[in-house]
Amino acid sequence: MTTFIAVLYIISFALFIYGLMGLTGPRTAVRGNWIAAVGMAIAVIATLLTPGMSNWLLIALGVAIGVVVGVPSARKVKMTAMPQMVALFNGVGGGAVALIAWVEFRTTEGYAHEPAYVAIASLFAAIVGSVSFWGSNIAFGKLQELISGRPITLGKLQQPVNALVLIAAIVLAVVIASGGDAELLMIGLLVAAGVLGVVVVLPIGGADMPVVISLLNALTGLSAAAMGLALDNTALIVAGMIVGASGSILTNLMAKAMNRSIPAIVAGGFGGGTAVASGGSGEVRPVRSTSASDTAIQMAYANKVVVVPGYGMAVAQAQHVVREMAKLLEAKGITVAYAIHPVAGRMPGHMNVLLAEADVPYEQLKEMDEINSEFAQTDVALVIGANDVTNPAAETDPGSPIYGMPILKVNHSRSVIVLKRGMSSGFAGIDNELFYDAKTSMLFGDAKSSVGEIVEELKAL
Repeated sequence: MTTFIAVLYIISFALFIYGLMGLTGPRTAVRGNWIAAVGMAIAVIATLLTPGMSNWLLIALGVAIGVVVGVPSARKVKMTAMPQMVALFNGVGGGAVALIAWVEFRTTEGYAHEPAYVAIASLFAAIVGSVSFWGSNIAFGKLQELISGRPITLGKLQQPVNALVLIAAIVLAVVIASGGDAELLMIGLLVAAGVLGVVVVLPIGGADMPVVISLLNALTGLSAAAMGLALDNTALIVAGMIVGASGSILTNLMAKAMNRSIPAIVAGGFGGGTAVASGGSGEVRPVRSTSASDTAIQMAYANKVVVVPGYGMAVAQAQHVVREMAKLLEAKGITVAYAIHPVAGRMPGHMNVLLAEADVPYEQLKEMDEINSEFAQTDVALVIGANDVTNPAAETDPGSPIYGMPILKVNHSRSVIVLKRGMSSGFAGIDNELFYDAKTSMLFGDAKSSVGEIVEELKAL
């Protein structure tokens, strides 16, 4: 039986990795998810076959509750709310690991007679899992706008409080590992770690939220791997390391895309404010408005159009009508591409997911480094709800909080049309200099309605 279980684990790990490879493109992503899901099902079966496994009724009840809650939630969630769901589900994973660590503490009477590595790994999992759970819940609250997207800080006390809570959690872990078996010690550790998760994420503003989601995901993976080491569960170790490693790589890439270090983000982000269309002296700055008919005419006589999607497109659920517009332009012989910034939207890959849902060909999705050199040959750049990632201040204003952040250089296009409801700021809470460029026209209104009007105008041309 031991050999059979080992073989099942090897098969499941191979499916994990093969499924992960499928996530490199929208066309294979669904299949990759299914393959990885089959791998997880095999890993669960292998775990249930482990000698000494009992409490089948409780296991079945837990699985049933998970299915009843998880499946309808995943099926009904809107694409605009996908970042919130990712944050919430990721937090649940960290919370589960923290609870398992607590159970391990109880069943071993404070890790009595257990090897030192078991206690260390379990306590690490408890701290990191609790941080991930509570931090993810705060991220969910910010994304869902239950909590202000602005940085909520304690001012100069913020870092000392963070350090104090972290030290408290570590001290409690050391006391437990040294032989302390009072359950209040473990409860205190979980509470301290939970408070740490809250006080670390609260000061992070909306502009940094995509990086936070990725970082918390990586932490959940690491906590699962540590708990797998404590329980001698190969599935948890491998799956946790895959999540932790991939999440860490993604976090680093996201931070680089924002020209911000991970420590700087954790120390307190920026964003969530509301800017007004005003210059440094407070005067109202003029912008040029346009109409759907003028936009349609301008694009109809272009050779190349680049669509720049942002969170505004997600909120309006405009991806399908954008695809319809692109088909009409392509039928007229116009080249259409989509410029994707790594941190556009509220989670990694948000725009890719939305456009893939609308059956946009993967070949038309251009990453920032690839598309930036093409803007100079672009006749019309159509910016749909993207804000900070197109702000020229990142290159021209050393005093801007986003200075140095790599952006989509839409201002190099011959003409720029921005679709927005109004003049509000993006996640960074700063004014977008692109709106006042002489080449920029603003088409105000709901993105889906505006693009729909453009589509009707294109059909009439």
